[in-house]
Amino acid sequence: MDARGTSRSACRHGRADDGPRGGIKADGGRVSSSNASAAAPSEEPLGAAPVTIDEAPSTPFLRRIAFFSSGGSFLDGYVLSLIGVALTQIGPLFRLTDAESAAIGASVLAGILLGTVVGGYLTDLIGRKRMFVVDIVALGVLSLLSTQCADALQLICARFLIGVFVGADYPIATSLIAEFAPTRSRAVSMGMVSAAWYLGATVAAVVGWALIDVPGGWRWMLGSAIVPCAVLLIGRRDIPESPRWLASKGRHDEAAQVMSRVFGPHAAPVAEPARPRTSLGTVFSQGYLGRILFLGVLTLCQVVPMYAIYTFGPDIMAAFGLASGKEAILGESAVSLLFLLGTFPAMYWLNTLGRRRVLIGSLACMLAGLVALGLFPQAPAAVIVAAFGLYAFFSGGPGILQWLYPNELFPTEVRATAVGVAIGISRVGTIAATYGLPLFLARFGIGPTMLVAAGLVALALGLSAALAPETRGKTLSEASAPGRHRRA
Repeated sequence: MDARGTSRSACRHGRADDGPRGGIKADGGRVSSSNASAAAPSEEPLGAAPVTIDEAPSTPFLRRIAFFSSGGSFLDGYVLSLIGVALTQIGPLFRLTDAESAAIGASVLAGILLGTVVGGYLTDLIGRKRMFVVDIVALGVLSLLSTQCADALQLICARFLIGVFVGADYPIATSLIAEFAPTRSRAVSMGMVSAAWYLGATVAAVVGWALIDVPGGWRWMLGSAIVPCAVLLIGRRDIPESPRWLASKGRHDEAAQVMSRVFGPHAAPVAEPARPRTSLGTVFSQGYLGRILFLGVLTLCQVVPMYAIYTFGPDIMAAFGLASGKEAILGESAVSLLFLLGTFPAMYWLNTLGRRRVLIGSLACMLAGLVALGLFPQAPAAVIVAAFGLYAFFSGGPGILQWLYPNELFPTEVRATAVGVAIGISRVGTIAATYGLPLFLARFGIGPTMLVAAGLVALALGLSAALAPETRGKTLSEASAPGRHRRA
């Protein structure tokens, strides 16, 4: 048996499980040697080959990291989608103008823009673990405070601050997932982030539907985010710092302790060059500038139509004549469910067909759906639903790649920063689109609105055909190395 097979066999003998292995506490502190000895496995196969992160098998503990790291994405989908339902009560109550409604919808995106860029840089500077908990606490507190807003300005400010901490969680969580995930399970682990967003949006639609007729239900809607925040805070409490980040800062002893805890005492040292300095300029340096521009524009074109649909879902459903009021919320939740379902086959396709093929094929199907909606807005309900379904289902692949690509294509010292910058670029477009959509929809109608969305997806398709790299099967070190990737 070769070294790779030996290392996998060694892992299967019980060195990577769901519990701590000793050597460090969850927060990085040391435990006593007696506790460490008690936690260590009693038997190890002789001559076991070192276990690397890239070749390790997936374990319950690694899946737990991916699950709770995906919570920030769930919160984004939840708080973004729920405001569209809450506005049906808030609008008449606060006597909102169209401009104020648009500002409330866009304010959270402006916060995400700031949060992703600043949060990504801080995550590379001071570590993933420390930022991992702070942002969830802040989200819970702000969600409760938003229930006490008395006018449009207060709500805009509250939503902006919520967006800051939702945005900060993106680079924190996705970099942590990427740096713990073995190569063959990286797409699936990152797929959980995308699926969590759609799940959050779907749950938001259900919660909004249940509370829409309750007097003051908007307060319960906005305050309900405290529940997932509490669950995430409990689940994240013992997730350790990334060993890749520790090694990149020259903290090799601490990295070895985390590796021993997660992968067992035969874990290999992390092969990560020490680069203690974190510089934002690295993201825009030669070899990486083209990547960040490609990812920023690709993500912008992919998420702008999706965010607009989610933020003003009931209005869009009504414009197509599908339903109105409470029934429109159910229609939005059905579309949201298709977004969610599309992520699961995409996780498999990204590993079997490759990143590039899935991206190009998915964008082509999404484009077909939006063009049909734009050209035939008066079509029978079955045609409208089928077109929405085509767009939503095939959004799964690009939805995963907006998180997977930046984590694969940039080195550890600026990985979170790159995620933040790419998402930040896209949020410039989502802010403008979310603010402008109700105004554009009121003036030009639903058909031209969908054609504008189709134009963005067409741009993403052309860009991907020219530039999308293939990173399937590559380790993080290989994928993030400067230079051109093959595109076949």
